[in-house]
Amino acid sequence: MTAEMSGAMAGGMLGTTGELFHIGIRVPQLEKALDEFGASHQVEWTDINERQFTVWEPGSGYRTYPLRLAFSRQGPVRLELLEGAPGSHWDGRDVPGPHHLGVWVDNVAAEIERLVTRGWTLQFAANSPEEGYGRFAYIRSPEGILVEPVAVSNRPRFEAWWAGGELAAASS
Repeated sequence: MTAEMSGAMAGGMLGTTGELFHIGIRVPQLEKALDEFGASHQVEWTDINERQFTVWEPGSGYRTYPLRLAFSRQGPVRLELLEGAPGSHWDGRDVPGPHHLGVWVDNVAAEIERLVTRGWTLQFAANSPEEGYGRFAYIRSPEGILVEPVAVSNRPRFEAWWAGGELAAASS
């Protein structure tokens, strides 16, 4: 991808409602993938963020999964490598590779509602619909493309992490 293409995608090629900022990739062993891809392509990574990740799933309610992840420091479109627990949304043991596109949006709930009216299906979100879905969600197109709208209010904490700091806890 050329720098011009990357810049166009980062600047809103996905439409007026979102700005592409990362490509999520599931991997079976995070450290091995960071070393392998970083050495092969001169990619520098954030520190690994390891957490218990709670999400709301339609039909299941709230569930918590262990998750380990790191982002490339280079952008404007960054790589996110994810190592999920067996059976989680991010489990890369059986099907590693590209998983989702992350986009900054002003309003996660409005983006979900807009896409659902076009036939997309909500996979999970930070919060329930009654709580406005929270700071992010994963939503799948009728043809299978998985998109993660992320509230742009989270951008400063991610930018601090990409610059070498810690990933601060989300405020909501």
